[in-house]
Amino acid sequence: MTQLPADMANDLDLLSDLVAKAKQAGAEAADAVLFESASLAVSYRLGAREDLERSESKDLGLRIFLGQRQAIVSSTDISPDSLKELIQRGLAMAAAMPDDPYCGLADSDRLCKDIPDLDLYDDEEPTPETLYEMAAEAEAAALAVAGVSNSESAGASWGSNRIALATSNGFSGGYATSSHSLFASVIAGEGTGMERDYDFTSAHHAADLAEAPAIGTAAGERAVRRLKPRKVESQQLPVIFDPRVSHSMLGHFTGAINGVSVARGTSFLKDCLGKRVFADGIYIVDNPHRPRGLASKPFDGEGVANREWLLVDNGELATWIMDSASARQLGLATTGHASRGTSGPPSPGTTNLFMQPGATSRDDLLAGVATGLYVSELIGFGVNGVTGDYSRGASGFWIENGVLTHPVSELTIAGNLKDMFLNMTPADDLTFRHGSNAPTLRIDGLMVAGT
Repeated sequence: MTQLPADMANDLDLLSDLVAKAKQAGAEAADAVLFESASLAVSYRLGAREDLERSESKDLGLRIFLGQRQAIVSSTDISPDSLKELIQRGLAMAAAMPDDPYCGLADSDRLCKDIPDLDLYDDEEPTPETLYEMAAEAEAAALAVAGVSNSESAGASWGSNRIALATSNGFSGGYATSSHSLFASVIAGEGTGMERDYDFTSAHHAADLAEAPAIGTAAGERAVRRLKPRKVESQQLPVIFDPRVSHSMLGHFTGAINGVSVARGTSFLKDCLGKRVFADGIYIVDNPHRPRGLASKPFDGEGVANREWLLVDNGELATWIMDSASARQLGLATTGHASRGTSGPPSPGTTNLFMQPGATSRDDLLAGVATGLYVSELIGFGVNGVTGDYSRGASGFWIENGVLTHPVSELTIAGNLKDMFLNMTPADDLTFRHGSNAPTLRIDGLMVAGT
């Protein structure tokens, strides 16, 4: 197990003592979680400093069980008197709750015994001056792009988080993460012909950030490329999703295999376990232990040992994603996907989610399209999780004979996710920029609604 810093050890002592006192006061079982964070952010616009913000917080949550009843109480005051009152409030609330046959702590044999070190913490806090310099470099590079006429802003930020969890059935553990980010958002064109675009970079370690001038230049070039968009007539077309938006497909998919939705029967994939739901050759992975991964965590929100899961195996749905409660409801075992805060019970959620790259290059995907749409931005959220119906606003570029020609906007793309998944082809250009990542994706047979 990784050696914990002294402040983390103090957090765990506090939580273990709180859980023990809850049991002494009458709880049959309990767990407690503590989140402590600090953040620093700056913004910069048109060569001048704008905002400087700093925040710090500490939030504690206590979950108490009385038989098949549970209650969750939280507080930002961790003084002894406040925590004593917190226990009493939790017991009173649990006594008044209806029975929940699926609630309870995770099974002891599934708890994490050896917490891996995933290298998620950079202990160097940048100064405001350093952040301003990064933002200034990014904006200057963006404004230097020919055609860029204005700046929305550039910004840089840093954050630090500590997470600690203790349960009455034997788990005690914690970890720390840090975050660094930089963005630039600029406007190209004049009058009613203006277009906006952006670029960003984020990482746990400052050394892993992209260079500020590269972020600014990319933001500027993207904004200029969007100038003078055209409208198109409604028609059925192949649509190619840029990696900036292709990862949204993974979000729709994991929402449909969330154990809570499946148990309630409100998922369009509720009867598809073990069946083909994607095209052949598609593999989707969730890996909580990716070193320095943006969504990595060494154990789940119930203290369960987590691991890499192959969610889709050569197009077939291999598993649901479950916490302990949803797993019990489905008659299965938790997959170690519990996420939680301080004011509610755990619920299933993914970590470093990605679709493995295909064997086709992006250029070859484009070359196979005589007429089609290349989507670089999605607008709104028109997805029905029960039926799989999909309809979202979009903008991007028109494809003619395998080449991106002119920008297009004011479009709606529509289909059904079941059909979209089965008609999906991934390119070989996977990069990790988000917690959820996918390569360029081609989906055939979508309806594009324009004029």
